[in-house]
Amino acid sequence: MTSADGIRLDVQFTAGAVEWPRLLDATLAAEAGGYSAVWVVDHLAGRSMNGDNALEAYTWMGALAAATSTIEIGSLVVNVWNRSIGVAVVGAASVAAIADRPVWFGVGAGTSPRSSFAWEQQMVAAPIVDAMADRHARVGELLDLTEAMWHADDAAERFPTFPRPRHIPRVIIGVNSTALATLAGQRADGVNVRWSHPRCRELLDAASVASGDRSFVRTVYANWDDALIDPDHPERQQMASLGVDRLILLATGVPPLG
Repeated sequence: MTSADGIRLDVQFTAGAVEWPRLLDATLAAEAGGYSAVWVVDHLAGRSMNGDNALEAYTWMGALAAATSTIEIGSLVVNVWNRSIGVAVVGAASVAAIADRPVWFGVGAGTSPRSSFAWEQQMVAAPIVDAMADRHARVGELLDLTEAMWHADDAAERFPTFPRPRHIPRVIIGVNSTALATLAGQRADGVNVRWSHPRCRELLDAASVASGDRSFVRTVYANWDDALIDPDHPERQQMASLGVDRLILLATGVPPLG
């Protein structure tokens, strides 16, 4: 769904308080309603989403890829510490192969040990590191592998029989810092920023400057608000003025569709 202001409208669902049948119905309704993409979260337990349920992100995306036919599918965002870098990249390629249409590989640097989300990783003994530079370096390692596996001239020779879908996933980095926004602009296909982030404009600008004149997608996400569907809404007009390409409406409870 591309609005009059040129911004594509997407939806994002969480599984915290919603069972799979309802999530599937909402996704099918979004597809029928012309939304451009459906995005899923990467949480291991429902408590982080104010609920008592969770779905593993790649399992969820693969099921959506098989159950839908036109809507794009994305992760917002895959925590690069929840899996090995190789598993994360091959997982994204597998979803794209099943979907056989555009897939957005949204990734994030992970949380700090002091975050309210850290308990998930601690409970399953997933790595969790304190230094922001180390978390950013992990994102860089993932980008290294996507470039080598998906884009290098010798990819087929170096990675024989690894999944290489017809539609290569596009990597978007979710950011909270200028340093990561700059990395997104330099090396990824796009950036994602929380619309209510106090430095949203700064982060979008940093990514845009770093991207130069190459193709680059600027996305923001906001909590679901019917008013934001209207391209004449003042906030939508502000988004357009900042060069936002996609608005992802996040439904944190029961999906408003389906």
